[in-house]
Order: sequence, then structure tokens, then C-alpha cells
Amino acid sequence: TFIGNRHYLGAFLVLVLCGVGLPIPEEVTLIGCGLLVHEELVGFREISLVCAAAILIGDAVPFFLGRHYGDATLRLPWIRWILHPERMLRLRRRFAEHSTWVIFSLRFLPGVRVGGYFTVGMMGVRYPRFLLLDALGVLLSVPLSIYVGQLFAGQVEVLEERLGGLSMLLAFLLLSVLIILGVRSRS
Repeated sequence: TFIGNRHYLGAFLVLVLCGVGLPIPEEVTLIGCGLLVHEELVGFREISLVCAAAILIGDAVPFFLGRHYGDATLRLPWIRWILHPERMLRLRRRFAEHSTWVIFSLRFLPGVRVGGYFTVGMMGVRYPRFLLLDALGVLLSVPLSIYVGQLFAGQVEVLEERLGGLSMLLAFLLLSVLIILGVRSRS
């Protein structure tokens, strides 16, 4: 049942795709997995292991791309405009001073992970070191995010009961604001 359960496969695929640039924060999927644990559709340990493996695989892709193609990308004119040689030299110096913390902390910075891991690979960090530091971050973030999702899953129904009409009111207000802005922009 573990292999055949689509919840595990779905979480795995989404998290690997997040690692290669799918613009969804990993935490959304992890918290969703916590909801699945709450509903007893998956096991906590099993889904934590699946998610951790998927994240480590996904993180390895930009790392290896940076390691193998990073310097070549710096020759592209639009990349050189963003990371011109002087700025890249400063970045390399700062990275050399704080590389351990940079690699570890990227795990907790949605939105910059993919580019960060690409840069880490480009800076010549050895894969075992990268894997160790990334895995330490994964060991903290994955079970914690899944647990938070599981913990608050039971509160969803309570919120829905208490805030029943609030979503309709917010939708009406949003639509009203958009109509007003549309009318004002045409004037």
C-alpha cells in the first residue's frame, strides 16, 4: 500500500518539481501532507521520509547545474549584467567567509532556494558537504512543517463554521474594489 498510495507519489513529484523551479513553496505541500496525516491517509514517518527524499533530490538538480554549467552561464550577456564580474567577486568572497551558514539557511528561504543552490554549486562546494548541510535543514523543516499541518488540520472545520459567510463577504469586497479601480482607471 505504501508504494501504491498516490498521496506519497503526489507529494514526491510536487516536491521534486519545486526543487527544479516549480513556483510553489515546499511548505505548502508539507503542510498539506500534515493534513493527510491528520486524515490518516498517510503515516507521519513514511510521508516525512518521502518528502525529505524528494526535497534532497530536487535540491541536487540546481546544485549540479550550477556546478557543471555555472561559469558558462556567467558569460551570457544578461547574466553578466546582473552578476557582473566585480559583483561576482564580492559574492564569492562573502560566500567563502560564511558558506556553511549560507548553505544551511537556504533551506529556510523560499523563493531563493533554487538560485541559491545553483550558486552554491557554481562556487565549487563539494556535493557531500552540500548534501550534509541541506539534509540537516531538511531534518528540521520537513517533520516540523508536516506536524504543523497535522496539528492545525482539526482547526479547519472550526474556522469554516465560525467564518462561514466571511469568505463571501471578502470576495464581494475584492470584486467591488476591482470594479472601482477599473472604472477610475478609464476616467
